[in-house]
Amino acid sequence: MSDVVGPLSGRRAEAARNDERILDSAREVFLADPGAPISAVAAHAGVGISALYRRYENKEHLLQALARDGLTRFKRELEIALADTGDAWTSYTQCLARVLDGQSQGLAQRIAGSFSPTPELTALATETGELYTRLHRRTQRAKALRKDVTTADVVLVLELLMMVDLGGPDRAKELRRRYLALVLQSLHTSSSGPIPSVLPGPPASEAELGARWTR
Repeated sequence: MSDVVGPLSGRRAEAARNDERILDSAREVFLADPGAPISAVAAHAGVGISALYRRYENKEHLLQALARDGLTRFKRELEIALADTGDAWTSYTQCLARVLDGQSQGLAQRIAGSFSPTPELTALATETGELYTRLHRRTQRAKALRKDVTTADVVLVLELLMMVDLGGPDRAKELRRRYLALVLQSLHTSSSGPIPSVLPGPPASEAELGARWTR
């Protein structure tokens, strides 16, 4: 019995690792360029194109899986924030920071329209949108978020911040957090407390910006 189960278990484990690598790579590739070919994902993941096609029949199926993953992650963060009964502004900003770090919402928005959504994805997107609207309005009712800011405003701002990509993953994450803090200062109302005056992390340097023009 063990001679049969062992190898099968190993293959399943390897398939799971491949799938994780494929999704992680697809997230990076398609965030940068939603029109990239599926072969670019295989190359980035370091797997053969046949391994990718065994898991995803075509690019459309891969994009659907990515959108499902992104929306599920976004939904989870929103549920955590809505369950937090503490300070409304703190819950809201911590949620946005986690979403930005995970790149879930930005990915879903970035690839939207590049594939045919399934009824399941449409329902998930609708549910996630309703959760974010609840969190947004709760923060406004607490007089912590400007009343003239819409949910669409914040969704698009997050998508823009996701595109900051300098100096490797850790540095890019640090810069995205810095610019989120800067944006949040413009969204915050003073009635809910003082606005932090110090931005996290150092700003992007001329050298980091210039590095994009070199090999």
